[in-house]
Amino acid sequence: YGKAVEIMNDTGAIFVHPFDDLDVIAGQGTVGNEILDDLPETTHIFVPIGGGGLLAGILQIVKAINPKIKVIGVEPDDSNAMGLSLKADERVVLDHVGIFADGVAVKQVGEHTFKIVKEHVDEIINVNNDKICVAIKSIFEDTRNICEPAGALAVAGALKYFGKKKFDEANSKSNFKVV
Repeated sequence: YGKAVEIMNDTGAIFVHPFDDLDVIAGQGTVGNEILDDLPETTHIFVPIGGGGLLAGILQIVKAINPKIKVIGVEPDDSNAMGLSLKADERVVLDHVGIFADGVAVKQVGEHTFKIVKEHVDEIINVNNDKICVAIKSIFEDTRNICEPAGALAVAGALKYFGKKKFDEANSKSNFKVV
């Protein structure tokens, strides 16, 4: 981020923030619209949290369409800037972030994303690296795809939220979808 701002200042380039730009957040929110279009019976949506852009975008669309749907953010317990910020009621800066789920490893969540998440999120779940590994394995067993740790975060959160047995039972039913 610091280098990008330096280049912007030196060259006059335009910097588009990767997660704390309102247009970027709106674009990420289209994921929520696609979920509801494809799966209108959705009751829970688990969203990985880094800077909060994906969660903020999905929250705005989903809660506008159906506020009864539970939208739950999931963060690694060693990169939990959003959860700690919500507890402190202000954006905090982490001294250190874990690098296992590097796709969501940010020291501070966005200003816009924090406000949106604070207003709309139903819950934040933290998971450790072992839980993320279990989710990676579960995804591989179901789909034969190998997922990066940040990509497995939502499944790790769902496993923790529902419990492994209930998750596996629900996953075997045709009306339960992990996407």
